[in-house]
Amino acid sequence: MSDDETVQPASSQLNIVPATDGRAYIPARDVVLLLRAIASSCRNLADEPDADVRSVACILDYEADTIDRRAIQHTK
Repeated sequence: MSDDETVQPASSQLNIVPATDGRAYIPARDVVLLLRAIASSCRNLADEPDADVRSVACILDYEADTIDRRAIQHTK
């Protein structure tokens, strides 16, 4: 992947299900897949000399923001 390509967050692939209570839910299997994707990113970053815990925090914030936006879209 080149530096010009946009990275799609793993959470953009999650199923978000609106429930009868008006809240958005993510199936457990999708949460597991998201956690595995984050673990994989952490392992990849462990080999990068310039990466640190802040890098992981940025990834988690990016994923959380994506889930938050999608949840709002599904509950409007």
